Amino acid sequence: MLKTNLKAKHPQYTYLKGSIYYYSRAVPKDVSGHYSTKRIVLSLRTRSLTQARIISRAFSNSLEQYWLSLRLQQISIPASTKVKQCMSSAESPYPLISESKDLYLSVKGKGRSRLFFDSTNRNINYLINCLGNNHLNYLTSKDAAKFRDWLSSKGLASSSIQRIFSGVKAVISFVILEQGLECSNPFTRVYIPNNLATQKRHAISKDNILKIQNECIKVNDDIRWLVALISDTGMRLSEAVGLKIDDLVIDTEIPYVRVQPHPHRRLKTAGSQRVIPLIGAALWAANQILLSNINDYCFPRYASQDRCSSNSASASLNKWIKTITSNKDVIHGFRHSFRDRLRDIEAPIDLIDRLGGWSIKSVGQGYGDGYTIDILQKHMLKIENSLTVFARVKD
Repeated sequence: MLKTNLKAKHPQYTYLKGSIYYYSRAVPKDVSGHYSTKRIVLSLRTRSLTQARIISRAFSNSLEQYWLSLRLQQISIPASTKVKQCMSSAESPYPLISESKDLYLSVKGKGRSRLFFDSTNRNINYLINCLGNNHLNYLTSKDAAKFRDWLSSKGLASSSIQRIFSGVKAVISFVILEQGLECSNPFTRVYIPNNLATQKRHAISKDNILKIQNECIKVNDDIRWLVALISDTGMRLSEAVGLKIDDLVIDTEIPYVRVQPHPHRRLKTAGSQRVIPLIGAALWAANQILLSNINDYCFPRYASQDRCSSNSASASLNKWIKTITSNKDVIHGFRHSFRDRLRDIEAPIDLIDRLGGWSIKSVGQGYGDGYTIDILQKHMLKIENSLTVFARVKD
């Protein structure tokens, strides 16, 4: 009975360190020449037995596919002696896909967040799992199409496939230019069909905004502060999750939040850097955050010196929001609502773009010094009053 329990607590190739599961597996001798270590040890970053079992299986499947690709490379080609004037893969002067990734990260990764490294590693690992760790000059447009179909077979949406291809293209193009290679990037002109099943994100109605904000005040914890802060500022989730305490400026005539880049969280565009006056539920949330003042980060549950886990936050927030309103409402819907609320008060288009951190649409919008914070607050108070009037009429 004791052996059965121990087996249940430790999925294959895992062990517990403290309360966290770790993956540990020896590198097979026949592929050890590709590694600088004899054993692979990785934190699974979970305390859950179920999650540890799922993640360890995924790690094992990925490793076994990769090791198989390495073994296949070592198999001699039948009748290879009859091939004339053909350079073998092992003799190619062009870098391997994995070597290209390492070069890209070593040069482009300076000063970048952990997210940059994680996404690049993930995208290139997908490529290697599909095509093997090949040399760049052996990659063709047929391989690129195969990679697209491989990603699609995993159930990924077109937007996700586009994002992965963008990451792969960036790595390959950089290495080709950096090393002056005489080969093309086969991933640049691959057709990726639009996913017609992808649902458009909807704005959250005023009625549902009020319901959510009221529940935030009732529950009054860090997750609800995050929702309330976004509900009346229109910030992107990653922008809000990555805020530091110093970004909230309350002790002033016009309270505001400063959206600026940090080492743990970059901004989407240059225009994303901005100041947003705090009103309504967002002002309440900012006060609650400053009163808690746990450390330098507004939401230490999701952000720290080397991470900004907006994806984890998104899953939790969306699940909670749907218990309050409906299945179609998600956290990003507040951003759509924010733009609609500014339209309703007939705010100028360039002021709307300034408050939301949207890209400038014309050259003229970039002229001058922009709006002062008191003008921004004037329009923010208008959307607050509009919601208040709606609540009174509704009652």
